[in-house]
Amino acid sequence: MPNNILSAISNIVSFGTYNLKSYASTYLIRINAVGEQLEFYIKDAIADSLKFPKDKKEVAYSKVFSYLGNQNNPPDIIIKNSDAFEIKKIESPKSALALNSSPPKDKLLSNDIRITNACRNCEANKWAEKDLFYIIGHAVGGKIKYLFFIQGTCYAADHNVYDKIHNPIKKEVDSVIGSLGLERGETVEIGKVKRVDPLGITELRIRGMWQIQNPLKVYENFCKIEDNDQFHLFALMRKDKYASFPKEDSKKLEANKSILVKDIKIKDPNNPSKLIEAKLISFRER
Repeated sequence: MPNNILSAISNIVSFGTYNLKSYASTYLIRINAVGEQLEFYIKDAIADSLKFPKDKKEVAYSKVFSYLGNQNNPPDIIIKNSDAFEIKKIESPKSALALNSSPPKDKLLSNDIRITNACRNCEANKWAEKDLFYIIGHAVGGKIKYLFFIQGTCYAADHNVYDKIHNPIKKEVDSVIGSLGLERGETVEIGKVKRVDPLGITELRIRGMWQIQNPLKVYENFCKIEDNDQFHLFALMRKDKYASFPKEDSKKLEANKSILVKDIKIKDPNNPSKLIEAKLISFRER
């Protein structure tokens, strides 16, 4: 079966270890940064290599992934001929996601100027767009408190919603930075644009920095942390996306009594008056 987000969730639950320090000391060796540990944890969950020693992980990654990114360009991961992933580590439970100079994405587009040529050409067959998932992790003292997997089309509006604001403001910011004699990347903030998208959850700080509300806040009616000392996992995607995955993977999730899979309706990020059918997957450590 192909690797995917549903099999990754099953792998995380069956692995049963949510302490990044313990995971890193056993399977990574000498990787101490929590953000880097979290990224390996997600890659291993997707590649089904959580229990592999570090020297065998790279072989597993080469079989499963067509692209592993860098810190400056999205995305972080692409599964061969399949979905893309952005991994975000946050410090406080409901803090906004800092997207830096890249606005939110509903999908990954090959003509996006922010991706590298290596990403654009990572597969033998040319691709125009890929489904994108944001993976948000909150850890305290090395222990993961929660992971949230959210499909971009449940979370972000169309690219042009952001680009029509981003492009002219970027020019203005560059002009101000130049007039002040600053280097690009130095901090200068000349204002904010709030409620950029129809859902009103995205903000552009006018120094070219984007941020979007935490999905725990956006979907607080559906996703609740019941015990701060226990690991929680949430995954939210469109119903048709869920149905596109192999039946073996969805049946495995649904057969697990500790995992809840249910149908919900959420606001369309492009038109909040319209509700879209979605699937919510949730798990809580017992």
